[in-house]
Amino acid sequence: MLKRSRLALAMSVAATALCACGGAAGSPAAAPDTAAPSTAVQDKKRQFEAAKADCMKQKGFTYVPYVKPEKQESDQERKLASGDYEAMRTYREKYGFGVFALHVYPKELNAPEHMGGEPVQDPNIKIAGALSPSQGEAYQEARDACVAVAGKQALGLTLKSGMDYYGQIAQAHKRAKAAELDGDQELVSLAGSMATCLKGKGYAVSDTKPTAMDRRGELTFLDQQSKLGREQQGDQPGGPKMTKDTKQIQMPTLTPEQARPYLTKEIKAALDDLECGKDFYAAYLPKETVLQRQVNDRFAF
Repeated sequence: MLKRSRLALAMSVAATALCACGGAAGSPAAAPDTAAPSTAVQDKKRQFEAAKADCMKQKGFTYVPYVKPEKQESDQERKLASGDYEAMRTYREKYGFGVFALHVYPKELNAPEHMGGEPVQDPNIKIAGALSPSQGEAYQEARDACVAVAGKQALGLTLKSGMDYYGQIAQAHKRAKAAELDGDQELVSLAGSMATCLKGKGYAVSDTKPTAMDRRGELTFLDQQSKLGREQQGDQPGGPKMTKDTKQIQMPTLTPEQARPYLTKEIKAALDDLECGKDFYAAYLPKETVLQRQVNDRFAF
């Protein structure tokens, strides 16, 4: 059962893991451009999925071509994506940077343990989850091979596996942001002013690049969350081994009551961050949103 659950979870989490690479600190994890992908991009997505399905069929496995429906953004989400001050303040007053809020409001924020409750989801997660451990391993191996085939046929990409596909998207986001956002002189100036303000409030700021300022607060509390996770699980047999060169999110098990004090501190820090960065976010978030859509469209993601 363990391997089956891991396989299904990996497929589910991988499809959403990239949200963080475009989400601004204090905005929802998924706050994409409100403009829907073009017909050409949608066709590319369908071709990519169809090619994977054909390849899997040839290997003796069932795979359902699945293109995730475009989420209809609410007015509040559109305002958050645009860096609207009032919308961001309303969000942060309840959720902070969105880190410990996952433990206080797990269903509301779609924490991993509740992801299966979403009304629309990839049918291939269920297919993979129903396989035996040995079948699951063979299925994943075939799926990785077919992602490589489909990536070349439909997208012109050289891929090694499903995770390599997501990894390449993440790297493309990183490169695009470094070039376009960290090189934007208006954003550089606003990020510097935000850093000065935060230092004046007693916060440590080690990197003043626009992309670093965007995620500074969120990453601070993700590190704190991971520290709690390692304290809970790191010494257990088979637990994660951390080194000075290792940085990963280690989720602790916290009840809403246990997480509330951490969220209270996070909310204060998030509101201070917003007060210092309201001009920065108003300029940064619209540009980041457009950039994220461009990269996602290139990969038919």
